[in-house]
Amino acid sequence: MKKVLFTTLVMMSLSTMAQNVMSPELLWKLGRVTALGLSKDGKNVVYKVTTPSIAENNSTSKYYTLPVNGGNATEISDTKTILADKNISPDGKFLVYNEEVKIDKVLGKDFYPNLDKSDAQIYNGLDYRHWDTWNEGKFNHVFYKENKDGAVGIDILKGETFDSPQKPFGGDEDYIWSPDGKSILYVSKKKAGTQYAISTNTDIYEYNLETGKTTNKTEGNLGYDMAPQFSPTGNLTWLQMKRDGYEADKNDIIVDFKGMKMNLTANWDGTVDSFTWSKDGKKVFFTAPIDGTKQLFEVNFPGLTKIAIKVLQITNGNYDVNDIVGFVGDNIIVTRSDMNHANEIFSFNLKKNTWEQLSNVNTATYSTLTLSKTERRYVTTTDGKKMLVWVILPPNFDASKKYPTLLYCQGGPQSALTQSYSFRWNFSLMAAKGYVVVAPNRRGMPGHGVEWNEQISKDWGGQVMDDYLSAIDDVAKENYVDKTRLGCVGASYGGYSVFYLAGIHKNRFKTFIAHDGVFNTQSMFGTTEEVFFNNWDFGGAYWEKDNAIAQKTYTTFNPINHVDKWNKPILIIQGGKDFRVPIGQSQEAFQAAQLRGIKSRLLYFPEENHWVLKPQNAQVWQSEFFKWLNETL
Repeated sequence: MKKVLFTTLVMMSLSTMAQNVMSPELLWKLGRVTALGLSKDGKNVVYKVTTPSIAENNSTSKYYTLPVNGGNATEISDTKTILADKNISPDGKFLVYNEEVKIDKVLGKDFYPNLDKSDAQIYNGLDYRHWDTWNEGKFNHVFYKENKDGAVGIDILKGETFDSPQKPFGGDEDYIWSPDGKSILYVSKKKAGTQYAISTNTDIYEYNLETGKTTNKTEGNLGYDMAPQFSPTGNLTWLQMKRDGYEADKNDIIVDFKGMKMNLTANWDGTVDSFTWSKDGKKVFFTAPIDGTKQLFEVNFPGLTKIAIKVLQITNGNYDVNDIVGFVGDNIIVTRSDMNHANEIFSFNLKKNTWEQLSNVNTATYSTLTLSKTERRYVTTTDGKKMLVWVILPPNFDASKKYPTLLYCQGGPQSALTQSYSFRWNFSLMAAKGYVVVAPNRRGMPGHGVEWNEQISKDWGGQVMDDYLSAIDDVAKENYVDKTRLGCVGASYGGYSVFYLAGIHKNRFKTFIAHDGVFNTQSMFGTTEEVFFNNWDFGGAYWEKDNAIAQKTYTTFNPINHVDKWNKPILIIQGGKDFRVPIGQSQEAFQAAQLRGIKSRLLYFPEENHWVLKPQNAQVWQSEFFKWLNETL
């Protein structure tokens, strides 16, 4: 009897330990925190918590307030009475908002009203689809109306075939009131059709309510102009990229001061994510990637003085400062995450350099888990540069054991690989499943200087591939790495990396997983929607036979030309509504693998785009991901 009881207790203990790490199911029960702002009286942070439901296959949101000095959260029914409404003009007379407006004829029934059951679509130029949506001749427009019941809205882009907010991700941050309430400023890329598809030239426009006249405030700059806001002293400020067609160009803070456009970050070797002004208008605080993290910075605003402009890094640690919420005394309220913890709201004291965690949406859950350990490692690349490599170790890591190890290939290709928290490519979850994860900040990553960031463009299969291999080879020297069980995984450009490495890895890897990856650069150029991206990163079109850089992209750097050397199993994942990397890329890759007799599997999500957003699909994704690794690694 004692032996049975002892065995039962041991089994219960083992069961408890088995549940003591992150799982796919638990990952999708975590609350997702979005900070909405400070309350009107400045005493509370207002935020939203979105929680997925696997059973219902949807998500629900609740709203809360939290004292800025710490305390308990209070659920609220709505945010309208607590938050300042930025859509109301400063004098309270008008409201600004946006609506979608049908302008162009596109559908068969638009041209032939008597054929109203036709589902035909007719296009005379590109931009016929974007991200995950087909163009039906509808455009986002900004409206304003009197702040009273029954008021009729006025479309300030009436008749224009342009979007504001920008598609696909723009929101009400794309338009603001001027401080005097006499004009509305908005972001728009005023190009249509094919010209829209090959350009990144958004501008900031000012619409005068009295005259109805629109003025381009950023005319002359050819790249992105985004995120307009006014300083406390009334200076229009925005983020600017210089070069048309380059979506990952250096992002700078520009201030329009007395007719001069002052670039506050011109001489700083980095790129800005987001910014906000200090209350006194003397500084701009901003977030930016730096050395594998995202930190808080400040830059002084000199005005007409001769004081030198200087950028200072304010925070430093193995975490990401994601969003700036606002200021309370000496404290700045932000959201923060790391590879083991999803976003929460924090307060940082600017004088003491101390942190206080304010929200605790997921703290209780994490407290029950044994989490992974994240290590920095610096690897020397083949061209003699120092490269940061994140190494994520399993919970209860034992250096005397050997672990299967995954090389993670980041997308973008110019997306920062920092201490962010993904609900799909979750390193903590991969480590909890018993894998060591190797995540290199290879060429193309922001946060290591502009030169490092730019080096990947037009060189997709070049130095960056050596960077990947340098990272995995260096970590594989550790005794805890099972060198016979190395896998390679990634999405988007990371998926391209997987396809490419599968043909050049010289038997380093035992298995591969590619999600929405570029497999054939030529057909990718012919089917993706944002043509400017491939024009820039590929170096041009495939028919430009005298363009040596472009031709290298379509030959040497084209994964399809290395399939003859594929020799290991590969899982290929694709979203049916992914128009950025369309379905043909995965179809070509899967067909090639199958016809070559290579163990392969196609995981297809008809209703997902470049991401996997539905809870049950996300569970299938995680299940198939780890099932494949169990089978092949």
